[in-house]
Amino acid sequence: MISAVGPFAVDAGLVTVSPDTSSRVDLRIHNTNTGKVVRARFGVVDGEAAAEGDFAIDGVAGTADPIQLDFLDPAGSRTGRLFPTGRVADTFDGVATTCIDVSNPACFVRAEDLGVRGNLTPDEIDAHPTLLRRLDSIRRQAGVAMGLADQLEDVPGSVPKIGLVSSPLSDDRAVQAGQTPKEVDVLVRALSVGQPHKAVPITVALALAAAAQVPGSVVEDVTGAARVSSTGLTLGHASGRLVVGAEYGEDGTLRHATVYRTARRLMEGRVFWKGS
Repeated sequence: MISAVGPFAVDAGLVTVSPDTSSRVDLRIHNTNTGKVVRARFGVVDGEAAAEGDFAIDGVAGTADPIQLDFLDPAGSRTGRLFPTGRVADTFDGVATTCIDVSNPACFVRAEDLGVRGNLTPDEIDAHPTLLRRLDSIRRQAGVAMGLADQLEDVPGSVPKIGLVSSPLSDDRAVQAGQTPKEVDVLVRALSVGQPHKAVPITVALALAAAAQVPGSVVEDVTGAARVSSTGLTLGHASGRLVVGAEYGEDGTLRHATVYRTARRLMEGRVFWKGS
C-alpha cells in the first residue's frame, strides 16, 4: 500500500510539484505504524505521477512506471534489533532458523531441512499438513524468542512471518517458471497468517534481502555470492520473480532495504448506500 502514497500525494496536491515537471522525484514518507521513514522515488510527467511504463511485476497484472521504495533504517521496527534473539541463527525443533526484524519480524528455514523442495506451489504446501504444523511450531517458538509474546499460544498469527528458502533448482518446474540458477538468486516460499502466500509479502522480501548479506544466516547459506541482476537480489517466489536490495554501512548498520513496485490513481468518487 505504501507504494501508492507518493504518487497520490503528488496527484492530490499534498506536495508541491511544478506543472511542467517531467522527471523523477523523491518523497519521504513517515510510516506511523513503525515510526520509520520510507523514501519513494518515482516518475512525474507534466506535474502528475507517471501512470504508464514498461515495468512489470510477476503476480501483478499489467505494466507501469516503477516506484523505488527505500525503507530507511528498517532494522528493529517491532523489536528494536535487526536480530532480535541476538544470534544470526537459532535452532527450533532441530531446524536452523534465522530470526530477523526488517520492517516486520520474519524467520527463515531451509526447505531441505524440512525434507521438501524449495519450489513447492502454494497448493502443495497447503496439502502438506505435517509441513504446516512444523512451520507453525517453529514460527511460534521464533516469536517467543524474538520477544513478540511470552507464551507460544500468544504469538500473533501475523508476525513473525515464516519463509522456506532454498538455492535455485534446475528441474523441469524451475525451467518452466524461469527460476533456474541463471534467473534467480534464491527461492522463497512464504506463509502469512498460516496460509501459503501466492507470491511473497514485501516485508518478507526485504528481510530476506537483508539476511542474505549476513554470513551464518540461513538465507546467506542458500544464496550464491554472484547476482543474476546488477539491480539487486532476485527472488524466485510462487508467482515469479522479485528484485530487492539491502545496503549496510561500514559499521554493520542496515541503512536501507529496497523494493520496486507500481501504483497509480484509479478513481475518485462517492458511493451512496442505504441499508434495508
